[in-house]
Amino acid sequence: MATPENGKSGEHAKVASREVVDQQLIKALAHPVRAQALSILNERVASPNEIAKELDQGVGHVSYHINVLKQCECIELVGTEPRRGAVEHYYRATTRIFLDDEEWRRLPASVRPGMSASLLQNVVDDAGDALSSGTFDAREDRHLAWTKMIVDDAGWTELNEAMAETLERVLQIQNGAAARLREAGEAGFQVSAVTMAYETPAEGDRRPVPPMDGAES
Repeated sequence: MATPENGKSGEHAKVASREVVDQQLIKALAHPVRAQALSILNERVASPNEIAKELDQGVGHVSYHINVLKQCECIELVGTEPRRGAVEHYYRATTRIFLDDEEWRRLPASVRPGMSASLLQNVVDDAGDALSSGTFDAREDRHLAWTKMIVDDAGWTELNEAMAETLERVLQIQNGAAARLREAGEAGFQVSAVTMAYETPAEGDRRPVPPMDGAES
């Protein structure tokens, strides 16, 4: 058996382990239903039946994706309950629903567009549900900003650093709120926070946007 030299073998094992986890998370987030289910299970314990109703999907379809999440070790079984002659399984998430900058850089270029499309679709669906239900504008202090910018490479780097700092602060807020809610025995309420920074096409390269239904062409 080889003897670790200055801890290098241990560090190699950590890197290898993380790469395995990365691939599991990539597979988990590669399908919109899995990403949505994982998002729900990050918020609370739920069964495939409950998730299917929330996503308006067939139970069999959702159960398949739940099994994939379980195989990827992104969720774990936390309990069962008898339901009409069957057993309902309840799960919770064991991992987060995003890739950090380092993980994203390791993604093959061919995989990135599909991942982005899947996650963006979830954002659009989530915001659409909030608009339809009236919760999007229910609070006067809700935040919505869209900033068009022209930057150089240094500005792009600074912008991404600001986004990373914001995400870290958001996670700190989430953890703090969770601790207070546990202590108070309260449920709290759901919110979504989205941060994005991406390069946009030049004016002459933009694709025409089709008119909305009912709009004049």
